[in-house]
Amino acid sequence: MYTTVDETGVLNNYAPETEIYYADFPSVEQQRNYISQGAIASLLVSLLILTAFGIS
Repeated sequence: MYTTVDETGVLNNYAPETEIYYADFPSVEQQRNYISQGAIASLLVSLLILTAFGIS
């Protein structure tokens, strides 16, 4: 752990810094999965809204 002391004697503790890494662009298969999940989620939300309107 990294600790510093200022001129008045107060301790400051800092968390260790993690390595930076960059995300990779999703593969074609992952993109297809995201599209299908989005379509299923949209269908579910639409059905829930229509059900709410139908009940009320």
